[in-house]
Amino acid sequence: MKNTISIFIIFFAIITAVSGQGKKSKGDDYFFQYSYKKAIIAYEDDMLKGIVLSPVQYLNLADSYFQVQNFEKANDMYLQYFSNDTITDNYRLNRLLLGLSKISDNNRIKEVLRDKGLGFQKELIENSDFNYNILSNKKVEGNLDFNVFNLISNSAQSDFSPSFYEDDLLFTSGRPLGKKANYEPTNESYLDIFKGKINTDGQLENPIVLSSLENSNYHKATPYFSEKLNSVFYVLSNTNDGELEFDENGKNSLAIGVQKLNGQFRFLWRDLSTSFYYPFYDANTDRLYFAANLDNGYGGTDIYYVNTNNGNVMSAPINLGPRINSPGNEIAPYIFENSLYFSSDVFYGLGGMDIYKASISGDEFGIPLNLGPTINSAEDDFGFVIKNKGDGLLGYFSSNRPGGKGGDDIYGFMVDEKPGIKTLVLKGKVLRQGKKTGLANANVKLKTKSGDLLHSAITSEDGAYRIEIPWQDEIVFEVSKEKHSVYSQNYTSTALEELQDIDANIGLVAYQDIVEEKEGQTVIKLKKFYFQKNRTSITEAIATELDKVVEAVSLFPEIQLRIETHTDSRGGGATNFRLTQQRSDAIKKYLISKGVSNANILYSVGYGEDKIINNCKNGVYCIELLHQQNQRCLLVVLNDNILFN
Repeated sequence: MKNTISIFIIFFAIITAVSGQGKKSKGDDYFFQYSYKKAIIAYEDDMLKGIVLSPVQYLNLADSYFQVQNFEKANDMYLQYFSNDTITDNYRLNRLLLGLSKISDNNRIKEVLRDKGLGFQKELIENSDFNYNILSNKKVEGNLDFNVFNLISNSAQSDFSPSFYEDDLLFTSGRPLGKKANYEPTNESYLDIFKGKINTDGQLENPIVLSSLENSNYHKATPYFSEKLNSVFYVLSNTNDGELEFDENGKNSLAIGVQKLNGQFRFLWRDLSTSFYYPFYDANTDRLYFAANLDNGYGGTDIYYVNTNNGNVMSAPINLGPRINSPGNEIAPYIFENSLYFSSDVFYGLGGMDIYKASISGDEFGIPLNLGPTINSAEDDFGFVIKNKGDGLLGYFSSNRPGGKGGDDIYGFMVDEKPGIKTLVLKGKVLRQGKKTGLANANVKLKTKSGDLLHSAITSEDGAYRIEIPWQDEIVFEVSKEKHSVYSQNYTSTALEELQDIDANIGLVAYQDIVEEKEGQTVIKLKKFYFQKNRTSITEAIATELDKVVEAVSLFPEIQLRIETHTDSRGGGATNFRLTQQRSDAIKKYLISKGVSNANILYSVGYGEDKIINNCKNGVYCIELLHQQNQRCLLVVLNDNILFN
């Protein structure tokens, strides 16, 4: 991809950068021409003469060192830039981390990632941790047996961006056509779209230009054929009456066009100052996906979609967000069976551009998973497509790995199952039980049966969480929050499969919802209940309330209780003491029979009539209602002040 496709991603950005510079330097010209070694010499010569480089020129020099693989020098310059500049340049941040990956270990990269001053998205950190883990443990491909082959029909020029077209394969090529002039930066013919018949072995027969598309003397590239619309989406040079069209800065960019087969062409999305790449139309959602370097993105080129009505654009571009887009470049979106495939040069890959797969659930995407070292290489791998064929799958992608015929070659592959490891995704909300409001900052953990931590997450402001890990056949799912109950449940594979398609909402009980203050003490919140006159037996009504105590102890196992029972002043004092003690003991016996431990009940005390709470003492006439105020049972929490320390 250092040839044709890098022109797509880099060339137009460089024009914009150069136009914003101050004093002209020979280094600018060399950099613009991709002569990075000469650019380094020219910029360094300027500095020796005392010429101060502009910020853009300084970054050009750092980028030049990066391009010639002098990563130590490039890293030093990027770090210096970020220490002096308050504007975050995500694209260079990714290059800094790419450079560190070449000369350092992953721990150094993780240190930089967690530098809060650099403002990385939490999704990026999660993505990197996940992919470092699966790549280091060689979990990526499982036992899949890939048959990867170079297409015999590849040329000495760049061939890339394969796309299925009925029984044919469309692709982009810089091979000469005789009519088109050469494109100066690559000294190859302007790109065009070709098609070839797919043989039973996946090879292509006699590739020819797709002549049914409108003729152009300039770029036509990255096609996608929609069977539903019987149309080809592709990118092409902006033109007017057949001639290149430029913006006010002299820039010619790439637009998205669409043409029904043997029908009329029309521009679908164009901006003279912005290039668009790799259109993909998803018939299931009527969305058109593409890559572009638009304002407010996450790095270089990001992947976007627009809503359409049968291919007619109906919305502004919508960024796929930080789960997919990174500080680097993302291109070539392709959706197959609820998975998004795309390419990225994010720093945690195997080389330049790598191919990733992310699960799709509604409008949410899973963690992008590197497809591993058979599909990906130390070079650039991109433009992945796949479809069912017979009992297996047939796919294609582009790469500039060693051993090819041209700058970029198209490779085919056959495989029995979809590539990429199976993952376990748990998502939903942690809620306050009884209130149905989300709990922020709750801890969600997945553990092995033996208690080893697999992954953890903190819930967002609305209580939402999402965790994705390599598939496990059994986990312990644990949720906790300070001064709330703990949820802990063991799940095996069948239950985990069912959780993949639903929101696993978890309710936690707030401690403050089960206790209240009475008589200067913290007590379990219960409805008032009464023993029958002169009786100690636990009635159904009393049991209903005591079951709430059983639940409270199960939710907060460290609770230590004192059972207090009181009577009114009627009857003899000794009799009342004995009666209340027997009632407290009956309550303790009931709680223990329901599973409450002796360790949770420190005392069971009968106070008789010692603690009358109104004026209804001996010799004072009171109505029954006032006497009943003194007939009470309290389950006092003795360790309330240290329970959560």
